[in-house]
Amino acid sequence: MEQLNTLEIQIDGMDCVECTRHVKHALEALPGVHSADVYLLSEKAILTFGETPVEYSEIRKAIAKAGYEVREQSLPDERLANLRKLSRSVYLFLGIFFALVLFIVVVGEWMGYISRITDAVPLWVGVLLVVLFGYPVFRNVVRSALNGQVISHTLMTLGVLAALLVNEWVTAAVVVFFMRLGNYVEQFTAGRSRKAIKQLSDLAPQEARLVRYGQEEMLPLEAVTAGDLVIVRPGEKIPVDGVVESGHAVVNQATITGEAMPVETVAGMRVFASTLISLGSLRIRTERVGQQTTFGRVIQMVEQAETQKGVVQRAADRFSSWYLPVVGGIAALTFLLRGDALAAVAVLVVACSCSFALATPIAVLASIGAAARDGLMIKGGKYLELLAQADVILIDKTGTLTLGKPRLAQIHTLIPELYSLDELLFLAGSAERYSEHPLGQAICLAARERGLLLAEPASFDALPGKGVIAQVNGTIIRIGTLVFIRESMIVPLNDSLNLESDDGKTVLYIGVNDKLAGVLELEDCLRPEVKSALQELNRLGLKTIELLTGDREQTAMILVDQLKEDVQIHFRSNLLPEDKINVVKEYQASGKRVVMVGDGVNDAPALAQADVGIAMGVAGSDVAIEASHIVLMRDDWMLVPQVFHIARRTIRVVKLNLAFTAFYNLVGITLAAFGYLPPVLAAAAQSLPDLGILANSSRLLRQK
Repeated sequence: MEQLNTLEIQIDGMDCVECTRHVKHALEALPGVHSADVYLLSEKAILTFGETPVEYSEIRKAIAKAGYEVREQSLPDERLANLRKLSRSVYLFLGIFFALVLFIVVVGEWMGYISRITDAVPLWVGVLLVVLFGYPVFRNVVRSALNGQVISHTLMTLGVLAALLVNEWVTAAVVVFFMRLGNYVEQFTAGRSRKAIKQLSDLAPQEARLVRYGQEEMLPLEAVTAGDLVIVRPGEKIPVDGVVESGHAVVNQATITGEAMPVETVAGMRVFASTLISLGSLRIRTERVGQQTTFGRVIQMVEQAETQKGVVQRAADRFSSWYLPVVGGIAALTFLLRGDALAAVAVLVVACSCSFALATPIAVLASIGAAARDGLMIKGGKYLELLAQADVILIDKTGTLTLGKPRLAQIHTLIPELYSLDELLFLAGSAERYSEHPLGQAICLAARERGLLLAEPASFDALPGKGVIAQVNGTIIRIGTLVFIRESMIVPLNDSLNLESDDGKTVLYIGVNDKLAGVLELEDCLRPEVKSALQELNRLGLKTIELLTGDREQTAMILVDQLKEDVQIHFRSNLLPEDKINVVKEYQASGKRVVMVGDGVNDAPALAQADVGIAMGVAGSDVAIEASHIVLMRDDWMLVPQVFHIARRTIRVVKLNLAFTAFYNLVGITLAAFGYLPPVLAAAAQSLPDLGILANSSRLLRQK
C-alpha cells in the first residue's frame, strides 16, 4: 500500500467560500496529488500525495493560476503586514471614490438626471473605472473559465459585460461596486469566524524549558519529544500535553475547556498545552507535542469542519451550478420576445447575486467559530443539520449522566460501643490509604473531608475482585465484598443482619480483627446540572430520551426515578458496548435521527454509529475526538442543549437565507423581464440578497 504524505501551504487572497473551491480544484488537478483540503478560516491548504513529492514550484503555479498567492514563509511578518495595510489603504480610497460616484449615479437615476451625467462622462472613462475597480473579480472569473469552472461571480461578470455592450457603463459600475462590497462584507464575516481560531492559535507557546543532563534549557518547541521533562513556572503557558511528576500549581484551562475557573493541579494529574499557570510551578513528563496535543487537535477539528457539507449545502451547490444557464435562458427569451436589450441586461444584472452560494457556508462558519469559543467543537455543518433534525437522544450512564467517581454515601457501625462512625472511617481510610481502586480512593476522600488524619498502614494487600487487608495501629482491617468477609473472618457472621443494599448503592463491609464492625455504602452521583439540561431537551421537543447502561436494572431504575419527576426518560440496563450499537441501529432502522451522548471511551462504537455522537468532557481523549462528531471540552451537561440550540438556530438562518434569496430573485427577474426595473436600479438591487445573507448569518457569531 502506497504511503501518503501531507504538505501544508499558507495561501493569501482567499476571502470567500468560492475561493476555497477554486483553489481545491486547481491543486487536485496536479499530477501526484491525491486530495487537497482548503480552509478559509486558517487560510491554508493541506495536500495529500504519494511517495513521489509534488514540486513546490508547480504548487505555486497552480495556486497563482487559480488567482491566489502562496504566502512566502521567508517574507517577514512586519513586511507582510505593511503590504496588506498599503493595499487596504489604496482600495479604501478607491472604494470611497467609487461610492461617491455610485451615490451620484443612483440618485441621478431616481431624479431623472442620469442621462446628463452619462453624457458628461466619456464612455471610455466609465469603462476604465469599471475595469480598474473590478479587475480582481474579473481576473478570477477568467481564470476559472480557462479551468472549465463557473463561480458565483461568473454571472455577475456576464451582467457587467452585457451592460457595457449596450453602453450602460453606469449599470456595470454599480454591479462592480456591489461585487466588491459583497466581498468585503463576506471577508469580514469569515474573518470574525476565523478570529476565534486565531486567538487560540496565538496562545500556543513556541518554547519549552527542558531538563537535560540535570540542567534547564530553553529550546524551541520543535526540539521537544515524548518522554522529555519540562518545567513550567508561574505566569508561563504549558507547552505540552503530559503528566505532572511533581509540583503544585493553579492552572487556567480556558483554552481547552472554555471554563474560566482555575484548576488545582498536583502530581499525577494530566495537563494540556497552551493552558496557563497562574500560581505555582510544575515538572511535567511530556506525552504529546505540537499538533498532536489536545490543543492542536482542537484547531485541526474546527478547520476540518469547513469541508463537511450537509444536505442543504450540497443542494445549494447543485442549484448554483444550473442557476446561470437558467438565468441566461430567461434573458435570451426576454430579448427575443420583447426585443428589449436593456430589459435582457437588467435580467442578467438583477439575477447575478451569489447569495445561493453564500447562504449555507457563511452561516455554518459563523456558528462553528462561535461554538469553538465556548468549548464546543463541531466537526462539520452536516452534523448541525442532523442535530437540528434529531428526535431520539441516547445517553450513557457512568461518566456521562453521573460523575463517574464513587463517593461515600453512608457509613454504619455495627458495634457502636466500640467504634464510632469517625473511628470506623479512620480505620477504613487508613487501610485504603494506598489503594488505587476508585472505591478505596472514595473512602480516603470521605475521611479527609471529615478532617481525619489517616495513619500509615504497616501492611497492605489488595485482592482483586474481593477487597483489601491492611494492618493499622496493630489492628487487622478487612474491607471488601460480603463473600470476602465471610471467607476471611474468624467469627461467623450473624445471618440475621440485613446487609444487602436494595437502593442501587455499592456496599462494602469492614472487619476489625475477627469481627464485622461496619458497613460502607458508596454511590455514583448524578451530575448536578443534568436535570436542568434534560428538562431543556424536553422543551426542545426531544421526547424520546433513553438511558443506556451496563449496570444492573435496580441501579438504573433508581437513577431514572431521580429524574422522572422532571424529565420523560426510559432506560435499558445490563448492556454491553455492542448492545448499545444495536439500540442505535434499531432506532435508525425505524427512520429516527439518533444522537448518542457518551464519555468517549467505552461508548466510542455507539458514538460513531449514531447520526450525531456527542462526547462529554473529553479533553485529551483520543478515542472520543476520533469517534464523536461533536466534542464538549468540559464536563458540563448544559452544553448539550446549547449545541442543539446552535444547530437549530443555524438551520433556521440557512433556510431563511435560501427562502429570501429565491423570493427576491424571482420578483427581481420578473420586474426586469417586463421592463419595470431599469438596469441601473437592477444593479443596485442585486446586491441586497448578498448583504442581507451576510448580515443575517453574522448574527450567529453573537449567539450564547
